[in-house]
Amino acid sequence: MTPSSASRPSLWLNARLASMDPAHPAPYGVLENHALLLRGGNIEAVLPQAGVDPAAFDGDVHDLQGRWITPGFIDCHTHLVYGGSRAAEWEKRLNGVPYQQIAAEGGGIVSTVRATRWLDEEELALESLPRLKALMAEGVTTVEIKSGYGLTQADEIKQLSAARRLQDSLPVEVAATLLAAHAVPPEYAGDADGYIAYVVDSILPLAARAGLAEAVDVFCESVGFTPAQTRRVFEAARAHGLKVKGHVEQLSNLHGAELVAEFGGLSADHIEYLDAAGVAALKAAGTVAVLLPGAFYFLRETQKPPVALLRAAGVPMAVSTDLNPGTSPFASIRLAMNQACVLFGLSPEEALAGVTRHAARALGRGATHGRLAAGCVADLLVWDIDHPAELAYSVGVPQLKQRVFRGAAQNLE
Repeated sequence: MTPSSASRPSLWLNARLASMDPAHPAPYGVLENHALLLRGGNIEAVLPQAGVDPAAFDGDVHDLQGRWITPGFIDCHTHLVYGGSRAAEWEKRLNGVPYQQIAAEGGGIVSTVRATRWLDEEELALESLPRLKALMAEGVTTVEIKSGYGLTQADEIKQLSAARRLQDSLPVEVAATLLAAHAVPPEYAGDADGYIAYVVDSILPLAARAGLAEAVDVFCESVGFTPAQTRRVFEAARAHGLKVKGHVEQLSNLHGAELVAEFGGLSADHIEYLDAAGVAALKAAGTVAVLLPGAFYFLRETQKPPVALLRAAGVPMAVSTDLNPGTSPFASIRLAMNQACVLFGLSPEEALAGVTRHAARALGRGATHGRLAAGCVADLLVWDIDHPAELAYSVGVPQLKQRVFRGAAQNLE
């Protein structure tokens, strides 16, 4: 297949579409023997093959020869912009050194904060580039990137600016999230309230004015920030016109998901300790539950998110890598899909929905991303597979034949 340009319309023929569009009731929203008409970076039409005359089409024509097409993958929860590595720390933990000792010796999140602060914006983007490229090579076309390893105004802005720099240099869409309330920095040790005031009064307003973030996240947890502190950040986010989301119910149940829902949040993420009341709140608010099996696996957790309750309530479940240096150092969306099936009990179809239409909703893009449907962005993937379940079944097998971003076919090398 030859590359196409988004400036020219293109016709993608003889395809099997896993549309992930609930308007089509078949599993995976399958449409056999269909074609896609792309124009101006969007999907203009989804057409039965029998009604298409390629000879009469003035544009680029691609014959898929029966290959599968899915929407582009969306990784809706990552921390991929950071400095340094914590592999040596991980090795110590495996050898029995307790985390408290590692932290006392300058390890843990403080080491990532130190390494991130050390780099300038360009260096930070360059160090993060291979991680983003790895996600893109597996089919990611939209990615959320959080700050949270700077923990000063200048360094949080630097992280968000590095994320924008990555978007400007690659064919990928970045949704940037301010996670200044990720941890209490050394400068505010013992004064979490003082740090939250700094976030609310200084960091958040500047990020909003600069247009560097579209949402605000908080680590609401016993080792993070209290619900009351989280509420202060959410109120400030709302005052500045930013959406909210939350790291909630990962290690305990502080009812953070209910707080996210109260503010009409985009997503509640981790949620291993989510209870029935939290599920009901997410359902009522239309908030997406984001499952992060990589962290569950890497930390050897045992408390699983209440998938059966979420499924029964009809709460959309997204799946994401949680790519970060401390608890989920995996730049593989397909690994996350496989883990979601094996560890959390999702079906392969649910896992694919979790990295397409539900992940789109988790980023406030449900109307335009994550489905093969007229009016959606022309982000799509061409696969050499026999069945869509293969996408969650195997990891590392190079089955992606073509990555299309905004209607333009990309070189996979």
